[in-house]
Amino acid sequence: MLACLFGLAACTTAPIYTVTDAPVVVMAGKQASTEDVRDAILRAGNRLGWQMVPAEPGVINAKLSLRNHVAMVDVRYSATSYSIVYRDSTNLEHRGDQIHKNDNGWIQNLDRDIRNELLYR
Repeated sequence: MLACLFGLAACTTAPIYTVTDAPVVVMAGKQASTEDVRDAILRAGNRLGWQMVPAEPGVINAKLSLRNHVAMVDVRYSATSYSIVYRDSTNLEHRGDQIHKNDNGWIQNLDRDIRNELLYR
């Protein structure tokens, strides 16, 4: 019985999803500046309910609070690429390189919306 409970708990976690050096892709004939990328990241995060705080040039601290769960990431960016990296969390079963699978969905949504903001703005 105890082994079954541990097995079920493990089903809710997955390796932490990280976006590493995703290329900045914009419409043909356009070129993005660092400010364009920053603004696209801020718009995407804010639309999804993330608290987006520019921390230093090229870095935005992002925090998503849902019920009693908190996900925190750093979004590092330049004019040519961006990365989304785990910073901290609360009540998301973080252990080593594992985290609750909902966190990965939130990061994937943020990544998708950043790409859309860059491409269609």
